[in-house]
Amino acid sequence: MLTFFRSYIDVDTIEGILWYSLLVLFASWALSRVFRFILIIFLERKQRQKLYGVTTLKFIKNSIRFSFIIVGVFIIIFSVPKLRQQAGLIFSGAGILAAIIGFAAQSAISNLIAGLFIVIFKPFRVGDYIKLDDQRIGIVDDITLRHTVINNFENKRLIIPNSVISTESVLNHTIDDSKVLSFNNFYVGVHADIDQVRKIIQEEASHLDNVIHHTSETGIDTTEVRVIEIKEGYIHIRGYIWLSEPFAEFRTKCALKEAVHKRFQNENVHLPIPLHKIVD
Repeated sequence: MLTFFRSYIDVDTIEGILWYSLLVLFASWALSRVFRFILIIFLERKQRQKLYGVTTLKFIKNSIRFSFIIVGVFIIIFSVPKLRQQAGLIFSGAGILAAIIGFAAQSAISNLIAGLFIVIFKPFRVGDYIKLDDQRIGIVDDITLRHTVINNFENKRLIIPNSVISTESVLNHTIDDSKVLSFNNFYVGVHADIDQVRKIIQEEASHLDNVIHHTSETGIDTTEVRVIEIKEGYIHIRGYIWLSEPFAEFRTKCALKEAVHKRFQNENVHLPIPLHKIVD
C-alpha cells in the first residue's frame, strides 16, 4: 500500500508530503475501524459464551484506534526521506526530547498505565456497581485508555480519569457476590415495646421484593433487628436486611421505612419526642 501511494505522490515536495501523510492516516483510521468491527463481533460472541472478560475486550477495542494512528505516524516519519532525516536530528537529542515529552504527557501516560492496571488486576469491571463516595456512585459503563465512565442512577455519565480512580478506595458491590447487607435505621420512643418494634420490622421486611428471607423452623422471619443505643429521647434500632439485588437497595430501604412507619402509627408505637433544654 505504501509503494502504491508513493508511486503516485511525490514525497519530495511539501504538498506531496501532506497528501501522503493524509492518505496514510486515513488508511490507518480505516484499518482500525475494520479491526474494531471484527472485535465487536468477537466480543459479542465470547460474551455469550462467557469465555473472556468484557472489560478486557472493551479496553482492547478502545486501544485499537490509538495504536493504529501511532503506527501510521511512525510509518510517515520513516518512509518520507525528508522527515526521516529530521527525525534523525531530533532523536540525536533524545534525552532532552524525552524529558520534554515525558513532562507534557505525564497525565496521559499515568492514565494509560492506570487503565492497564485496572484491566489486569480487575478492582472493578464493566457492569459492576461501585461507589467512590456519596456523589460518585453507579455502574461502570466503560474503561477507555484515558478514563473510566460510570453511569449513575440519574442516567448521567461520570467521567473519571484512570489515574484518579485507581488511587481511590472503591466499594464494589458486585465483584464476587451480588447480595448485600442493608442497614435500616429506625428511632422509637424510650417507652416503645422493643419486641413489638422488632416484629413489625421483620414482618414488613418479609413482604418486600429482593429480600433474602431467613425463616426459622417456626415459620417466623429471623431477619436480625438490634438495639444500637438508648438515648434520653429515643431508642436507635437497626434492621439488617439481606438483599439479592444491590441496585434495588435504595428503593427497598425507602419502601421499608414507609411501611414500618405506617405500622408504628397504626399500632400506636411510642415515637421519639424532641427534647428542648431551656436555659435562662
